[in-house]
Amino acid sequence: MPKIVDHAQRRDEIALVACRVVAAHGFDQASMVRIARAAGYTTGMLAHYFDSKQEIIIAALRLILRRIEERLTRPAQQGSRPDLLELLLEALPIDAQRRTECAFWITFWGQVSADKRLKRINAWVHREYMRLFERCLDVGWQEWRQWPATTREQLVRSLVTFINGLTASAVANPGDWPAPKQVAQLRLQLQLLHAWAAGATLTPQALDA
Repeated sequence: MPKIVDHAQRRDEIALVACRVVAAHGFDQASMVRIARAAGYTTGMLAHYFDSKQEIIIAALRLILRRIEERLTRPAQQGSRPDLLELLLEALPIDAQRRTECAFWITFWGQVSADKRLKRINAWVHREYMRLFERCLDVGWQEWRQWPATTREQLVRSLVTFINGLTASAVANPGDWPAPKQVAQLRLQLQLLHAWAAGATLTPQALDA
């Protein structure tokens, strides 16, 4: 009896291997041959699932975003209000798996400015990240829905900007950004943002400051 192949799973496996190859060797050096070798397949097998390296990279982006979303949203399904800090740590490079994912993102960002299609993909990724982090803040802060829409938007944008910057710093200089230091900085940022939001709600004119 012939073996039944789960093609969707195989595509995910190849995409995940591509993520590791890009994180380890950079975008330009992540050739189809190198990805195929790392995955244990021939280049012909890769071509059966993907037309080009760019298609593999896009599949890896979607896969990692889906994995991050699953981690970020899993605690909210348990019925109790999750700890916001613990929730958002899922997006930082604090362990081997997340360092690989974040290194992939940083490498991808370096290619965006020169490729129109990647720019469109990056815009979609950014919107998805904004949606995910807004969801985290909603479940993590009781006051979230009481704050004005303008305050909530600024909070999400500030948080995404901070996490992107911390991610880039930790990937580029891992020795300077061990996990405990990342946790401490994220904790401080959340405290500052929460205090600002509470103050802005009491004094709406602060939004224009």
